[in-house]
Amino acid sequence: MQRQDVIPSLVLSGYALGRIAAQDAGNDAPAAQWRVLNLLEQSGPKRVGELAAAARTTQPGMTRLIGNLERESLVLRSPVAEDSRAIAVAITADGSAALKAWRAEFRDILTPRFAGLDDDEWSILTRAAEILAAHTENDSTGASE
Repeated sequence: MQRQDVIPSLVLSGYALGRIAAQDAGNDAPAAQWRVLNLLEQSGPKRVGELAAAARTTQPGMTRLIGNLERESLVLRSPVAEDSRAIAVAITADGSAALKAWRAEFRDILTPRFAGLDDDEWSILTRAAEILAAHTENDSTGASE
């Protein structure tokens, strides 16, 4: 594999793993739900427009998603103190618990796919995960996952 193809391959493989895990788990929640909850857990409350930009979706689409998450008690909308017209969205304790359960479910479903890896391969994957995390921590949208 050529150097310039490595990062796109990792990104596409990551998407594929997420899709496979969701299918195998029978998890029909939209992937955007987990991305938004993850973003809110990592970055704190965000305005709907910020969430829409980070998720690369429309503001009306994000508003619908946030409405669904709020009905499930996974997020809470509150007025922004400095701008009474603006609304901030924050993850709730139930949202954090759901996100934690989703991560554990995905871990448990994907683990058997990697059971045959040896220690050297695990070291390589661990280092790759550390590198990817380091290069997404300072994402200007706050959308690192």
